[in-house]
Amino acid sequence: MDKITLGPMPYMSVLPTVIVGANVDGKANYMTAGAATIACIAPPMVCVALNKARYTVKGIGENKTFSLNIPSARLAVETDYCGIVSGATEDKSGVFGSFYGTLKTAPMAEECPVNIECKLFKAIDCGSHLLHIGEVVEVYADKGCITDKKPDVAKINPILLSQSTYFDIGKQVEKAFSAGKKYRKK
Repeated sequence: MDKITLGPMPYMSVLPTVIVGANVDGKANYMTAGAATIACIAPPMVCVALNKARYTVKGIGENKTFSLNIPSARLAVETDYCGIVSGATEDKSGVFGSFYGTLKTAPMAEECPVNIECKLFKAIDCGSHLLHIGEVVEVYADKGCITDKKPDVAKINPILLSQSTYFDIGKQVEKAFSAGKKYRKK
């Protein structure tokens, strides 16, 4: 195998694209982020890394709440817009229809098939970014995107980010936590 060094970087081959919702100065604001994942299973927590300079960070600090909204591939243009324009200079509250859940201060994008309402558990200073860990208060999903009482990734068709390019999901390769049973040592 012929490997070359690339230097230190936070490389992951693909990242889920999420739209972070937060009220800033009493108004819904949405921004696109590519650095989000599960933080804990029990209690359920998710996290997202946001540059400290982002307008949305102000709203998360004000309310101690936020949402992670999972856009489908059909929302690529709106999703990208929310990532290239700052809420500090342009009002993005009308890009998506907003609704509020239990917390009343975490706006969620109606057009996104899945919305995760979060209460801020902790914000960790990681240098240029704050890692916002949110305790999941509720998950909202479009009925048409559910299979066996769970969000169905094939029906959601989320946007994946890789090397400044958006992708949708491809075909299923194998079933996790069972495909490995086929492996046999040589």
